Order: sequence, then C-alpha cells, then structure tokens
Amino acid sequence: MDELTFLSDATLDQLQIERPRYDRSALTPGIVHIGVGNFHRAHQAWYLHRLMQAGEARDWAIIGAGVRPYDAAMREKLLAQDCLTTLIELDPNEISAEVVGSMIDYLPIEDGNGALITAMADPAIRIVALTVTESGYYVDPVTKGFDAGHPDIQHDAANPDRPRSAFGAMVAALRQRRDDGHGPFTGLSCDNLQGNGAILKQTVVNLARLSDPALAGWIEEHVSFPNSMVDCIAPATGPNEISLAHGFGVSDAAPVTHEAYRQWVIEDDFCAGRPNWDKVGAAFSDDVHSYETMKIRILNAGHQVIANVGEVLGIETIAECMAHPGISAMFHKIQSEEITQTVAPVPGMTPLAYLDLIEKRFSNHRIVDTTRRVAFDGSARHSGFVLPILQDQLAKGGSVKGLALVEAFWARMCEGSRDNGADIEPNDPVWEDLTKAAQEAKTRPSAWLEQRRFYGDLSDNQPFAKAFDYWLRLIWDEGCETALKRYVEAADAVVSA
Repeated sequence: MDELTFLSDATLDQLQIERPRYDRSALTPGIVHIGVGNFHRAHQAWYLHRLMQAGEARDWAIIGAGVRPYDAAMREKLLAQDCLTTLIELDPNEISAEVVGSMIDYLPIEDGNGALITAMADPAIRIVALTVTESGYYVDPVTKGFDAGHPDIQHDAANPDRPRSAFGAMVAALRQRRDDGHGPFTGLSCDNLQGNGAILKQTVVNLARLSDPALAGWIEEHVSFPNSMVDCIAPATGPNEISLAHGFGVSDAAPVTHEAYRQWVIEDDFCAGRPNWDKVGAAFSDDVHSYETMKIRILNAGHQVIANVGEVLGIETIAECMAHPGISAMFHKIQSEEITQTVAPVPGMTPLAYLDLIEKRFSNHRIVDTTRRVAFDGSARHSGFVLPILQDQLAKGGSVKGLALVEAFWARMCEGSRDNGADIEPNDPVWEDLTKAAQEAKTRPSAWLEQRRFYGDLSDNQPFAKAFDYWLRLIWDEGCETALKRYVEAADAVVSA
C-alpha cells in the first residue's frame, strides 16, 4: 500500500484491517498493567480486546504504567496514537493484522511513582498486573527467597511514600486503599516464573513488612495473587516490524509481531472480580503448576538450550538456530532424553507432543526473534529455567550430560567472544561478573560452577561437574561445532570420559 494512515482513534474507520468495533471513549479502567512491552500487548491486552469485541468487559480497560526511565519512550509513542497497537500475526503460511484498543492511558514515568500509586489506589482498579521480566522480582537466585538487601528494596523500605520499584508502589497503593476503607486489588504476575503469583506475593508482603508489619498482615489476609502461565512469542520491534505495519497501510510507531499461538492458564483467585477471559480462549485451572512446568521447561529452558551456542556461532535468530543441523539435533536430544523426563502431561497434551509443537514454533521463519534477545539475562533464565531441571534429573539419577553442555555453552558465550573472534556485547545485568568467571573457566572450568549465587552446591555434584568440565574444555579446544557433533553422535562413555 502506498497510502499510510496514522494510527489514532480518529482514523480507525479508514483502516482496511480488523479494528475495535466498540466505543473506546466509553471504556472505563479496571486494570493497571506495569510493564507495557510487546508481550503484554500481544497477549493480555489482546484477550481483553477480544472480550470487548464481544460486547463485554467495557469497565476493565487497561491503564499502562512503567517504573524505569526507558519506559518513557514507549509511553510517548503509545500516547501519540491513543494507546492503540497494531498486532501482526506471523503464521508460517500467511500474515494478518488487527488493531487492539483495550488500553486507554499510560501513566507518567516519574520519581517516587506518585501517579502510579494514585491510579492503583483508585477503587475502580481491581487488578494490578505485571510483566517486568523474570529477574525483576527481587528473588535470591539460589534460595528463591526475598532479596531484602537489594538497593531498590532498601530504598523502598526507607521511603515507602516515594518508592522506586513497582512493588513498592503496590505496597503504597494498598496502604492507601486500606486507610481509605477500600478493598484490595488482585496482584497478577504475567511473567515466566514458576509459581509467579506466589513469588509476587512473597515480594509484596515482605517489602511491606520492612516498613509496616500490620499492612503486611492485611495484604496476606485480603489480597489475591493467582498463579498464571502465559505463552506467546512476540519479538522486539524494529524497522522490519514497522515496515510490516506499513504493508497493511498503518503508520504505527510501535507495532507488535507475534506468532499464531497463545496460551493463558490462570488460577481463579481474584479478590475484586475479573474479566471473563475464559470466553476468549484463556483457561482457569487449579493445576496451573503442571502447565507452568511444561511450558517453562520445554519452551523457556529450551530457548536457553539453543540461544547461547547460537550467539557464539553468530546465528542471528531462533528460527535460524533451529535450521542449523547441529543445534536442532542437540535441542531434540536434550529435550527428549532429559528435559521432558521431568515434565508431566496436562489435559490434552503429553510432553513429547508439546515438544513437537515447540520445535515447529521455534522454526517459524516469519518470527524474527533474535538470538541475542533470547540469550539476554541468562543469569536469571538459567537459574529459573534450566537449573531446576538439572537438579531434578540429578535427584533421580537421570542423565545431565546434555544440560551440562548447555551450561558450558552459557559459560562460553559469557567469555565475550564468538568462535569467529567477533565480540559479544554485554547482555546480562551482571555481565562483568559472568565474564570474569568465564575467562577464568577457560583453563579451570570449575571456576564457572563456583558462582554459588547461581549454582549453589551443584559444583560439588560429581556427575554434573565432570560432564561440564569435559564439555567446556572441548568447546575451547575444538569449538562449538565439534561439541555439538560429539554430543549428538557420541556414546555416553565418551561424554563422561
């Protein structure tokens, strides 16, 4: 299309794609969502939009929010287009688009989070939801307990009326609601964490306890924190995604591409009501844990299986990693022999059937999901996704040779260079620490496992430590390609030699 229509409420009728059929001016807010990234707009916002298209949930509109300076750029883009988003679905066989309108405002990003606290204290807000990344919940990576010593937490405990974190703002808003005689809101985590609701509760309650123990007790008694499992691959937006929107005649500064797949499984535990998301494809279940385990272990841990070696080999996207014979063969072998052995079936899906689905999703050439994005924050993702599988396998005497290779590839990537000599730019909040350990591990592999904040006592486990030592030495001596081939083709006796 040559003619582009600038996305706004005033121009919706000019678009030739599916768009809101409801009166957005009549929507009223019921949800504050902290962390308005691509995933949220392709997932939770879409489910609510679909309900609105069906004539429901008009009093559940989303107010977007953020707590970090970089959120201000997204706020500016979305407010300029009335908080509308073009979603572009990338099915392997076709591309389609629609405009989602369930978000109606975006709060200012400011020191002390005053506007956010005021919005969440409004009794009209019945759900506060979050997508703030796996590492954003102030959890100790080894103990999984609350990290009370983090500088953000210390600040919020000392300055409860001017908090720095999203959780400090939630505590301040809940205090105001309690003091004003209003009921609580539900805290709904939409991040890829096992037991994300329980982790959110742990963070909010423990933070409140540092400044107001009575409030912490009130939150424990009255606030709901349902666990949920979320799934939809939504890559970062760049010039290519903006160009795809142009192809549909839309000038959108922040379009979102996503795969033709979504899943949302939620505990039905909402203290102040909820939209009927189950009418548009979400599922309410008392066994979210099983769905979480299948998804987090096969998909999220699976991403880490391939992304680190992909970075070292200079492979740009996840689909290209899956097209690499050695990486795809390694992925399938580790999944089928080790990861799926720790996963139970869920209604309608076995672990191996889910693995087949994931292999197809990861291979979708239309999804330009960069290897670098998936490899980001490995310190949180390996700790949260990969190491629990490894621990389960060790506990029951199962194989960990493939998982040891995954950890060796992570150590190799964090050294900071590719096999061709090119630099790998810092890609983790603790990159300097990781690089220091990785460089020492070039000649003494155990130095990597001695990072006890990630590995705990795993360095003392001989089957794992021995396999890791073997793989990392081989990777440095002969390269990643050789290690891939050796793992896929070699007998167990060779790997453990």
